[in-house]
Amino acid sequence: MGEVAAGVFFKCQQRLSPSGDDRGTLSEYYMPNSGLRVRNSGFRTAGVARDRNNVRRQCARRNARGNPVMSLDAGSNSGKMSTFCSCIATDLPLQESSGASFDEYLEDRSRVFRAMFPEENRSRRLNEEEWRIQMLPLDFLFLSVRPVVDMRLRSISHAEDYPPGIPQTVNRVLHLKATRWELRGLDSMVKPTHFALGVQGTLYSHKHGPRSRLKGHLEMSISCILPPALALVPQDVLKNVSESVLRRLVENMKQKVDQSLVSDFGSFRRERLRAASSQSQSVSPSTAVDST
Repeated sequence: MGEVAAGVFFKCQQRLSPSGDDRGTLSEYYMPNSGLRVRNSGFRTAGVARDRNNVRRQCARRNARGNPVMSLDAGSNSGKMSTFCSCIATDLPLQESSGASFDEYLEDRSRVFRAMFPEENRSRRLNEEEWRIQMLPLDFLFLSVRPVVDMRLRSISHAEDYPPGIPQTVNRVLHLKATRWELRGLDSMVKPTHFALGVQGTLYSHKHGPRSRLKGHLEMSISCILPPALALVPQDVLKNVSESVLRRLVENMKQKVDQSLVSDFGSFRRERLRAASSQSQSVSPSTAVDST
């Protein structure tokens, strides 16, 4: 692919570790009235499973002694809304041809969707604009959740309907948005009392003279209120895990655009050029006969 734009990541809600260092320093947390201590090493690759298992083991030990870890102080996460966001961009050179433009490719939303979500056994079309996607399981703390998301794809060609930030000179924009969601695989004890998933993205060809570039932007956000069973999780542990999950999701989507979708557009372009060439060859003999 050669040229890719660096992903941009930002926090919707700033939370610092007790040391004031948001980069993941080693910290130890003590939960009042529970006796539980949790060590956080920033949730680097080796630390995720270790910290997650520490929490699970310590909770199990406390419960086994008849002293459940459910007595939390007023500073716990129970009843608090937490929001996390991630944003990533794509900017790639795009090879277009007359009669095989990216704008024409975006008109076939079904093909575009299959290029981005090729696993047919995990998705189905609901109507003209929407598809239901069964996402792969996500690990969150010591839980595994299976999100189901309804995604809407719209191909927009009127500049007045474009999302903010799209140049008015662009001919067509693909707009992607999550319309409904469901979390499967969670027991009622650990299901969030409130959960909202936001997904919005745009994709379009930006022309500058004879050259074209594929431009894309994806934003993903999660807002949730943890149930009492998970309220003991320290704020910065929750932040690190949530941001890690979001980062993996948006990077996976970017990879599908940068590789699968661009590759499929190349196939679309070759198909159009072959069809145009065949049509030209079939017309030429009749033209020659008429001229004689």
